[in-house]
Formats: sequence, C-alpha cells, structure tokens
Amino acid sequence: MIFYRKIEETEITRDLFRPFRRRQVVTDCWRRVDGRWTIQPDPFVDDWSEADYAVLIRCLKNTAATGGLVYGAFVDGELKGFVSVEGPLTGSRAQYADLSSIHVSEDMRGQGIGRELFAAAKRFAREQHAEKLYISAHSAVESQAFYRAMGCTEAEEYQTEHVEREPYDCQLECAL
Repeated sequence: MIFYRKIEETEITRDLFRPFRRRQVVTDCWRRVDGRWTIQPDPFVDDWSEADYAVLIRCLKNTAATGGLVYGAFVDGELKGFVSVEGPLTGSRAQYADLSSIHVSEDMRGQGIGRELFAAAKRFAREQHAEKLYISAHSAVESQAFYRAMGCTEAEEYQTEHVEREPYDCQLECAL
C-alpha cells in the first residue's frame, strides 16, 4: 500500500533517500532544433551522486523552510516518490507555482505514484492562488510523455533561471 504525506524539513536527510533509486536510462530526448521540437538520440544514464543528493537535500530543506511543499509517497515506510513546489510565486504576474522536482523511484514507476504526486502539487499551487504550475522538465521522451499526460504544454513565459541552469530541459506549464 502506498501512503502519501507532507515531508517535514527535519525529515529531509540523506537517510530519507537511501531506499530511493533515481536511476533512469535515457535513449531519446526532445530538443529544439531550428525553432522546432524534435526527438533526438541522446543516450545516457541519469542517476544521482552523493554530491547530487547533498544539493537535493539542501534545496528541499529550503523549499520546506520558505513555505513550499515537499510531499512524498511511502511504501513500508520507505520513500518511493516525492514532489516539491516552491512557496514564492514566479512569472510576470506571479502566475506560476514552481514545481521544482518530481521523482519516482525506479522500482515503483508505472504504478500511478507520479500522477498522485502531480495532483498534490496542483492542489498546493491552487491554495497559493497560482494560475499554473511551472516545470523545468527533463527532456527524456518518457518524462515528457508523463508531463503531456498530466496536461502540460510549453510554457508561455520561460523562467530565465531555469533555462540557464538546465538548458536542455523543456519549459512547461500546467493550468490549474
């Protein structure tokens, strides 16, 4: 049975993520070429190093401390998925709630966890009076298929900090 709940700042430690497997084998990615989106081969394995976990933990603690949401999916007490939404709204009209991360452990993908986490992010964003979620999303074909299934479209207004940090990400939004 999968149990969903808010994750408190004090819980966000390396131990929380020990049972979590980030690993994603990527074959093809969406790329913007000459102003058009196309699928390009770009094989790699996406996984987190200890340094990546340290950055993740620092970021999620900050999210929790600044009024954002960190929400998880647990199986037998072990973290198997999580989503984070930043507290401050962004965009030219403060229309966006920034969905800063959403990940499901490799061993639990395809079981509806991502869909439930995304729904929790949308609920939180509505409570913050956002009009849309903003997502700087992994460009892997499988990741993009998930976001499209959730109703995401290309962002009308790109957030510069996201584009500069992850130039190969797809900048998306989801109306609430």
